[in-house]
Parts: sequence; structure tokens; C-alpha cells
Amino acid sequence: MNLVTTSPLSIVIPVFNEVDNIALLTKKIHESLEGYNYQIIYVDDFSFDGTRKAIKNMKDDRVHLISLKRNYGQSLALAAGIDYAQGDYIITMDGDLQNDPSDIPKMLKYITEKDYDVVTGIREERKDSFVKKIPSKIANSLIRRTAKLDIKDNGCALKIFTKEIAKDLNLYGEMHRFITLLAHFEGARIKQVPVKHHARHAGSSKYGLERVFKVVADIMLLLFIRKYFQRPIHFFGIFGFVLILIGIAINMYLLIVKFGFGEDIGTRPLLTFGMMFILAGIQLFTIGIVMELLIRTYYESQKKRPYRIKSITIADQVQP
Repeated sequence: MNLVTTSPLSIVIPVFNEVDNIALLTKKIHESLEGYNYQIIYVDDFSFDGTRKAIKNMKDDRVHLISLKRNYGQSLALAAGIDYAQGDYIITMDGDLQNDPSDIPKMLKYITEKDYDVVTGIREERKDSFVKKIPSKIANSLIRRTAKLDIKDNGCALKIFTKEIAKDLNLYGEMHRFITLLAHFEGARIKQVPVKHHARHAGSSKYGLERVFKVVADIMLLLFIRKYFQRPIHFFGIFGFVLILIGIAINMYLLIVKFGFGEDIGTRPLLTFGMMFILAGIQLFTIGIVMELLIRTYYESQKKRPYRIKSITIADQVQP
């Protein structure tokens, strides 16, 4: 067989309760990548509908199953698959058949022939509900305005990375939504390519409007790490200085009221309420940032991963 590319591909697909989609998705991947050297890595995020059994029953040597010990979420499932991936090019996609594997060959050419580091899809005629589109529109708009990265569709799961870029991505929490932005921070050259998008074949969506708040919070964290990670004093110092000026202004006002007009200020709500509000806000924000950085330091300094694998299966054989 003449391989289209001799560099192996790793297709990483996180799945959670996708038992009715697995067989058809695998068939479509095989049809789309005939002549390619590739492995399919399904990362089962603790499904309870028989997804793992369906994958094992295929007994396909090209299909690798990573079974996680509990439900970690899509970001850590992706991280587990990327860490395990052996290919020179790592492809990510969803397991609900909304991404079309037939788009992979044309996307791959931009990496192998045009020297891009990341190729990301732009979903044409997106077949999603209004509820799913809202968080994506907010995320795309915020990233364009704040990170100066003109990516039209950050939420498209169909992406191709070089191994070097993919292995350097540290996915925590729910950062899979911003994986293209993380690659941009690593200096990746990014190409956008229009891709097909289909309605969900089977099963139900796992997303809701609560994603809007998570999207905003995650973008704020990413931008903080990007801009102030190596010089936090420029953030906390300026912010603290402004608060100090506000505090001095309040105290000067209260001093004038007390000594200039002889009024009692000890029981004024302005003194207590203002100070408590400022201190509580600073403490909550600072604790959130510090905790996030501590978690990253804990895992990265000890080379630990924030997920635990129960087993790895190739075809129907559990690997040691």
C-alpha cells in the first residue's frame, strides 16, 4: 500500500456516552484516511452507556482505547489522549459525528506542505442549537478583542497540530475551548480552513447556558497568565496603587469631616462598608489566581498529570 504520508497520524477523540456513534465514526475515519498511517485514540471519560464495550468489540488494531478512572471532563480527556499519542501530527475531533473526517486530508496538507503548526476548522452552516452557539460567539468575540487573535471559530473541535505544539499544551480545567489560543501563545503558525458540520447523529448534547460564565472566567484567566505571568507586580501593583489612592481619598474626606466639621465618623457606614468591600474583592480575586497557579505548579513541577488512567486497550487486548 502506498501511504499518502509516511508520518503517522494520531486522532484523539474524547468520548462520553457516545455508544451509538462509535462504530459509524470509526468507519468514516477509515474511509477518509485510506492510504494513511494512523491510529485512532478514543479517550473514554467514564461513560456509563456501554461506550467502552462498543470500542473494544470492534477489535480494530488501529483503535486504541484509554479508559479514565472517573469523569474528568473534556480538557483532561484530551490531555490524556495527546500525552499518549505517538503520531507526528495530532488530530482532535468530537465523538458525536458533527465533525466530518473527510475534511482531514485537505487540512493536513497545510501542515505537511505549507509549514503551518496548527490547522483549525471553521464550521460552515453550523448545525447546532442556539444554546450552544451563544458561548461560542461570546468566546470568539472576546478572544478577537482582547488577545488580538482573529480566529473565527475557536469552538470547532476538528484541529490538526504538529506533535511539538500539541505536546506543549497544558490543558487544565476546561481549557479545551481555547486550545487554539494556547497554541498561539506557544508561537504556533495557525491556518483556518472551512469544514463541514453535521447535526448530532445520536445521543444528546452535554452543553448548556452555564458555559457562558465559564467561558468568560477562563478567558480572564488565560489573559492574566499571558500578560502578567512573569511580571505580576505590573498587575497587582497598579491595581493596588489605585485602591490605595481611593482609600487615601476616603480617609482624607473622613478626616476633613471629623476635624473640619467636628462630626463623628466612627459609626459611618462609609468607613466600614468601603474597607470591607475592597478587602473582600482583593482577597477573593487574589486567592483565585494564586490557587490556579499553585495547581499548575503542583502538577508540572512533579511531572504529574491531573488525570488517572484505568486501562489502555488496543483492539480487544488490555495493554500492560
